[in-house]
Formats: sequence, structure tokens, C-alpha cells
Amino acid sequence: MKKLTVAWPWLAAITSGLLYTGCFAPFNFTWLCWIALTPLIAAVWFSGKESRHRWLHNLLLGYVTGLTFFWTAFFWLTTVTVLGWFVLQFYMAIYLALWAWFCGLVQPREIRREPGSTKWEQMLAQARRTAASPRSPWIRSTNNLLLAFLLAATWVTQEWLRGWVFSGFGWNGLGVALHGTWPMIQIAEFTGVAGLSFMVAFANVITVTTVRRLMLEASTRVVRPHFDLTLTLAAIVGVLTFGIRATQVSPPTKPLRVAAVQSNVPQNQKFDPQFTRKIFDQFRHLSEIALRSNPPPDLLIWPESSMPGPVLADRESYQFVMDLAASAESDILLGTIDEENGDVYNAALLVSEAGEQVQVYRKLHLVPFGEYVPGRHRVPLLARIVGDQVPGDFKAGKDYTVFELTNSDVKVAPLICFEDTIGELTRRFVLPGETNPGANLLVDITNDGWFLHSAGSHQHLANAIFRCVETRRPMVRAANTGVTCLVNEFGRVTQKLQDDTGSTFTEGVLTGDIKVPTEHELTFYTRHGELFAKLCVVMTAIAIVVKSVLRRFV
Repeated sequence: MKKLTVAWPWLAAITSGLLYTGCFAPFNFTWLCWIALTPLIAAVWFSGKESRHRWLHNLLLGYVTGLTFFWTAFFWLTTVTVLGWFVLQFYMAIYLALWAWFCGLVQPREIRREPGSTKWEQMLAQARRTAASPRSPWIRSTNNLLLAFLLAATWVTQEWLRGWVFSGFGWNGLGVALHGTWPMIQIAEFTGVAGLSFMVAFANVITVTTVRRLMLEASTRVVRPHFDLTLTLAAIVGVLTFGIRATQVSPPTKPLRVAAVQSNVPQNQKFDPQFTRKIFDQFRHLSEIALRSNPPPDLLIWPESSMPGPVLADRESYQFVMDLAASAESDILLGTIDEENGDVYNAALLVSEAGEQVQVYRKLHLVPFGEYVPGRHRVPLLARIVGDQVPGDFKAGKDYTVFELTNSDVKVAPLICFEDTIGELTRRFVLPGETNPGANLLVDITNDGWFLHSAGSHQHLANAIFRCVETRRPMVRAANTGVTCLVNEFGRVTQKLQDDTGSTFTEGVLTGDIKVPTEHELTFYTRHGELFAKLCVVMTAIAIVVKSVLRRFV
């Protein structure tokens, strides 16, 4: 029993990490998100009472949960670098550790009176202990709601920090687990994913406080009316009701015929000169299939880094693209490498009017350890960890370039790779500006071939579909391999490229019509961005200051 007493908090922390992982691909047990944090919360609140440094105990519990989650959920990173995957998670786990520390900071303190020295005093103390249970902070609904509010706000804070500190890697926030529950995610047009994470974290805390309250009431046989659980369930039903109604109202749209090419070129062949001709033949064949469709597409999309050479600098690649553009009536959007004055960019091109007009977008948000190595020259060890996967650094672009199709009613936000997982970046393409007319169609070109047939590409899509809800703009995704699909403005995948077995890891062409809004209405999130998350940061800071002061003087 003593060993079990010592071990259970750490087993609970590991369990939370595993439950959290189960919410995402390849498992996709969405319902687990509603209980994923409960073992960790219980371990923080109801263990380590004898520890002299309980704050450190709580910190380590959260760190164990973080390591468990990030090592398992992002195991697909091993297809790129095993050492990088292993080392990165020691940093990522810090965020969950800080949240667990905050759980301990705001934990309600139950009033306990120690038994007296005489038998009579011991009996009085026992009677007070039983009678005082209704005075326990766990019994008060207002206390539990405040506790859930603070912990949910702090959970959003750590997700927000994880999304931008050191360039950020905010994948798989708690709210992202609901990506397939389309009626539930519609509040993202106001709060972004942060609002969903807040709701799920809030529900996890109320689950623990409710169980604790029921245990106390069972021991005293005194049951009182409570409204914390009722209000939480009512709020969830309210969010669900709003989502159902929101999806029944659609703004005026016009159809746009699109065709997305998934070439399925192995990563080790993409830039190998001996495969150049094979890649050209493959894209010509797939593009001809798309262009022969009836009616032909208005927009033909190739994935990220589709050509074996920089299109605007390599004569062979340039000639191939222009020859195809001259024979097609469609605009062609493709990913390529762009070079200027010795700098190298990950870029997207829109070739229109039979090759007479070319628009260029240079990727703004580069992936650390994927497209550049932070501190490559100052900390050589980092470059050694990544190895030859990133032999040189790309340079980031500066402009939120919006492509204008030949069909002038359609303005395209040309997102590249992981940019479709970043809400703050995507919304800036939709916001009209001096040089930006405001996009009404999102197009993501990506190369998830790095991750082979792992869960990486499916997790990528799960994080990306929220951009459609936040901005109320549909999306076309063209992947080298992984998930090529069409997503509507409600975050529902309407079409997906799959083979006969249902696998998305295949070669082919996805052709379909996508409804592009004709009125450029802006959602609350598009106008204000992560305002909800920033308010949670402010609330967290205030709570830390107040709690620290109170603990010093009380």
C-alpha cells in the first residue's frame, strides 16, 4: 500500500498524457478530451501532502504528463529525426509542467482541526470534522466554477505561449481534439481554438470537483443543491446549439472549379537530378487528367516544392511550367523554391493568362528545424542534431501576398505547409489592407512526404480546418502526399483524395467545386485575432499575483 501511495500520482500523470494522445490521429478518440486532464488534476490536488516542496512535486507531475503526451502524439517526427524528436519534447513538456504548478497554486485549502490531547477533545474534533464537511470549499458551486475558470484560462495561456515562443509549435491544443465534431467548433469564429480549449479544460476541472463533492456528501450523508455541473453542461449544450444554427446559414457564394494534384513523390527523389524527367512526366500526366475534366478547372493546384528546380531560376523547370500553362485555360498555383540575391525562399507561384502573368508569395512563417535551424552558427550542436535534413536556412518572406485569379472575384491566400495551422497568420490574408484586397479562398500547398505514412499528415489537417471556421473561408489543400481535400467554411471536409482502400497516401487528382463567398464579411476572429487567448493570459497573470500575495499573508 505504501508503494501504491507513492506510485499512483505518477501513474495518473502518465495516464493523462496517454489519454491526451488518444484524442488525435491515428486514434481519434475525441471523447477522451473531456477526461484527459482529470488524472493529472487529481494527482496534483490529492497527493504530495507530506512533501516539503509540494510545488516542485506538482511541477514534476505536469512535466511527466507533458513528456508522455509529446513523445507519443508527435512520434511521427521520428521519420525526420529521432534525436530531434526526443530532445524537443523536453522543452515542450515545460508548458504542461507550469500548468500543473498553477493547479497546485489555486488548489482550495480545506479547514482541518487537529485532534486534542484528551479523548474528549479527540471526539469533539472528529464531530467537527464530520460536521464541517459542508463548509469545505469543494462543496461550494461558486468556488468550483471560479477554480475551473482560472484553470481553463491558464490552460489557454500555456497553449498560446507554446504557439509563439521560439517561433512556436502550437499543434494539438486541447480544443483541436474536437476537429471532427463540426457543430461544436463553430464558436472558433469568435474565440479561435482557444475558446474550445477553454471549454474542454473547464469541463475537466468540473469533473474532478464534482467527484470530490460527491465523495464528501456521501461521507456526511448531507446532499445540497449545486449548479456548477449543471451550468457547465448547459454551456456545452449552448455551444452545440449555436453550432447547429450557425451551419444552417450560409452567405452568398459562387462555385469555383478546382483540381488538386497529389504527386506522391518520395522525399529522397524530389531534388535528385536523376528523377527530374520522371517528376515532369508525372505532373504532366496528372495535370492532363485534371484539365480533361468536364468542365475544366478554373484553378489547377500543385503541392509545395513540386518542381525539381526553382521555377523562376531553373530553365528546365520554367519551360515545363510555361508550356503547360500555355496549353491550359486554367490558372496554375504551385509550390517552388525561389532565389534572389543569394537568399532562398520557400515560395508559391500563380501562373495565369497562359503564362503571361506570374504572381509570387514567399513563405512568412518558417518551421524551425524544418526550414531553418535557430542559432545555427551560435549553437553548432543544434545543427548536428538536425543533421543533413536541413543543410541550409530559408529566408522568410515579408508580405501577406494575396493572389488574384483570372476570375477576378476570387482572391486566394496561398498558405504553404504549416502556415495553415496558425490562426493569427491566416487571418491577416483575409483582412483587407492597402495592398491586400482580402482573400475569400484559402489554398494550402504542403509536402507531408517527410512524415511518410504516419499520423503527421492527419494531425496537420486536424489543426488546419479551424482556419476555415475562424475566417468563414473555404480551403483547398494540395499535398505531395497525405491529405489532399476540400474543406468548407464550417470546417467540414467535403471531398478527400483516397485510393480504393481508403488510404490518403496515394497518387491522383482531386477535382471538385468549392463555394467561394462573394461578400467579404469579416468574422470577429478575423478582425481581432487571439483576443480571447490574450484575455486568458491577463486573467492568469492576475490570479498568480493575487494568490502569491494571499499565501504570503494568510
